Amino acid sequence: MGGGPLEAEHDERMRSVVELAQELIRRSSRGGVDDYGPVLGVLEDWLTTRGLPHRRLHDAGGAPVGLLVEIAGSRPGSWWTLDACVDTAPYGDTTRWSFHPTSGQVRDGWLQGRGAADSKLAAAMFCHIAAGLVPRAHEFAGGLAVLLDVDEHTGTFGGARAYLADPRAARPAGVIIGYPGMDEVVVGGRGLWRATIAVHAPSGHSGSSRSVTGAITRAARLVHLLETAELPGRDTASGFPLGPKLTVTAIHGGEGFSVTPDRVDINVDVRTTPSFDAGGAETLVRKAVAELDAELPVPIPTEIAEVAAWPAYRLGESEQPAAALLSAAREAGLDVRAKTAGPSNIGNLLAGHGIPVTAGFGVPYEGLHGIDERASLAELPTVHTVHEQAVLRLLGIR
Repeated sequence: MGGGPLEAEHDERMRSVVELAQELIRRSSRGGVDDYGPVLGVLEDWLTTRGLPHRRLHDAGGAPVGLLVEIAGSRPGSWWTLDACVDTAPYGDTTRWSFHPTSGQVRDGWLQGRGAADSKLAAAMFCHIAAGLVPRAHEFAGGLAVLLDVDEHTGTFGGARAYLADPRAARPAGVIIGYPGMDEVVVGGRGLWRATIAVHAPSGHSGSSRSVTGAITRAARLVHLLETAELPGRDTASGFPLGPKLTVTAIHGGEGFSVTPDRVDINVDVRTTPSFDAGGAETLVRKAVAELDAELPVPIPTEIAEVAAWPAYRLGESEQPAAALLSAAREAGLDVRAKTAGPSNIGNLLAGHGIPVTAGFGVPYEGLHGIDERASLAELPTVHTVHEQAVLRLLGIR
């Protein structure tokens, strides 16, 4: 026997979600590589056809960095935001893929292609949730915004920054980010402090009889000082579950064989916590630099230039929007845990503006940022229902 009208309607909606996601995957939108116009155009056509109010967001240079959908309720109240990026990671070596990165095909219950997991399927799902709210606008106060951003995989987060800077957009009371993975709701994350360090020394000839401590030697010593610096452990008093971490992620300097360079540049990434914040990270790095300059002095002191600093954040399970998402997932029979992430993401940017944020509840996936990226569709109805119920809770719709 077939299902009733409601089941048929739900099945049709799931087919529509997948079809929109397929069209998005078929438009290559690698962050910092491709023109974002085609992928944003697919969304604009879909939204326009269904009468959903939306507009483009632009960066300071006028380039498009996302779309903002806004479904306003019938009276003033809190606004909540669903966010999913529609730019993607690069393809890598396409000869290693078993299907084309822009395939968009469904095989054995898996949606295939770059962006299937991160996060074009979530974008399609959020568009449908917004569409379902339009006829119910009289039932709620405030509103729902859907941010469909690009420039996320570059790490610049241009779409989110444009949204936050837009004077016409209501400040969100909280944001749910549609990253994949069904076992966890990310309710927090370590922050970061990033800097470039310029290590100087007199240049010289590699064959000279005069012994010279070059910039490479000094840089190598600094790397050792940084990587052996003592970091605090987990802050058990605050309940933050992760400790800080320091990593040297890049070294640039030198050319050829016969000349020792006069400068080497080092990238340092420090993951921070509430008790070891950007100030603590900078102090630690400056201490290592001072030790280097005292131990191996040169005419030009070592220079530190901060690149970025984001705070660590963590929501309690009873705080919104985490509470709504966790409750909806658990009521759907899912064993979902709240997680504090080690890697930083757009949530840190939002947290830096004082906006509560969750991330990381979506369908199971494989190959994210690697080869053969694909997303499981078997769990899509459940994930869709959980997000929809979370939104209804946040908007006060029963």
